[in-house]
Amino acid sequence: MTQPESERPVDVVDPDTESTETETPAWPDPAGQDAVDEPDRHHKSVLREYFESIVVTFIMALFGMTFVTMAVKVPTGSMLNTILVEDHLMVNKFMLSAHPSWFEAVLPYRDIRRGDIIVFKYPVDPSQNFVKRVIGLPGDEVLVRGTQVFVNGEPLKENSVIVEPAIGESEKDLVPEGPARTVDGAQWTAYYTPSSAFEDDLDAGEAKSMSRGYHGGNGRAGGDIPFTVPDGQYFCMGDNRDNSEDSRFWGTVPRENVIGRAMFVYWSINEHERRKNGPSSLLVDIFKYSRWDRTGTVIR
Repeated sequence: MTQPESERPVDVVDPDTESTETETPAWPDPAGQDAVDEPDRHHKSVLREYFESIVVTFIMALFGMTFVTMAVKVPTGSMLNTILVEDHLMVNKFMLSAHPSWFEAVLPYRDIRRGDIIVFKYPVDPSQNFVKRVIGLPGDEVLVRGTQVFVNGEPLKENSVIVEPAIGESEKDLVPEGPARTVDGAQWTAYYTPSSAFEDDLDAGEAKSMSRGYHGGNGRAGGDIPFTVPDGQYFCMGDNRDNSEDSRFWGTVPRENVIGRAMFVYWSINEHERRKNGPSSLLVDIFKYSRWDRTGTVIR
């Protein structure tokens, strides 16, 4: 509904007197001039309101995906069974981003902690993104031997499980061969094959002679030689310890390569079963092979 035009003086002709009288305006113009018509004011159309809402939502989503969150897909099994192949993760980029220390008192920033599962740019090829667990912080001494990881001379608090070797089936979820070895205070579980369990029974000399040549940048992290994590670097490993190419092989992760911390699974599909049975249409595969129980799983 449009607002009516403002009234303005008009000339009125009286037919009886045939004289002309000028009506005095009720609200004289301060400048002595006639009032100017106000423009029509229209309500926004429903279509325009929807369009503006969509534009604002898109801008907010773009801002969020650029500075706050990031969606990633996990194509390999190096983090089994904590993260499954074809889990789609939401990553918090804001929490671990570079910041002055006093920001932590007013904003949800924090430093990288041991045990964090982070997404980072692969140091060998920064165009690729990797996801691993932080094991060693700057200045830590890390030693990997059999199914045990030592940090600063102390066993790392993690549960461990011996699993069946997944030869030629790297996308299949790991199947335990026995019960988990639990450790008080452990917050995650690492998975090993029987070959690593065999090394647990070796003494230091034998372990050194069977060292797999693990290294981390400028040193080694296997056998009987601890590796010291350089300043500004992080030693990262996959939870699927015998099927993970990580800091033991290509070195540590620079702080500037860290993108963010994995938060939760927003969607997952069983790619192993899908390929084994033969893919059909995308829509059918989504309903048939989606792991709906994984949706909302918090990554720890």
